Amino acid sequence: MATIKIEDKTYDLDQFSPEAKLRLTSLQAAEGELRHLNVQLALVQTARATYARALQSMLPPPLD
Repeated sequence: MATIKIEDKTYDLDQFSPEAKLRLTSLQAAEGELRHLNVQLALVQTARATYARALQSMLPPPLD
């Protein structure tokens, strides 16, 4: 018996309808994409901070 936990409740996957199994697959795909996007976001934020630091070191003295 394969089980899955959703919102702190355990379910028997064998009891899922075909449509529920399809929705579960879609949910798992969406969660995987969110993890991927969060990694991408962290990479872009790191690059942005690096570019900002590099630019700061190249700026002339401020006018004020």
